[in-house]
Amino acid sequence: MPDMMSMINNMLAPLPSDGVWTVYQIVSLVLLALMVLAAIVAIVIVLFQPGNSTGIDALGGSSETFFGKNKGRSMESKMKKWTTISLIVLGVLAVLFFILQFGTIWGVAA
Repeated sequence: MPDMMSMINNMLAPLPSDGVWTVYQIVSLVLLALMVLAAIVAIVIVLFQPGNSTGIDALGGSSETFFGKNKGRSMESKMKKWTTISLIVLGVLAVLFFILQFGTIWGVAA
């Protein structure tokens, strides 16, 4: 069983040798910090977005207003766009962080 655990550890992270371990730690911390920042930005933007319905008016249908006609240029559409961007960045960083956990990238044989 100890051989299995050492094999799993070798697959998940480089061994603490030379400068590889230091680079691995720095890259991991930077990616984690960027993921936390992207997550906080996404949460804050979502909290500032207004709801889709405006109470009882949503039941009877909506009349065309100036804001309805210019919805693509409104603050609401910009916040939706930034929400999408921040969540895509978060997803890409998470996948990148997962890929960098493999030891073969760092020159560590599994």
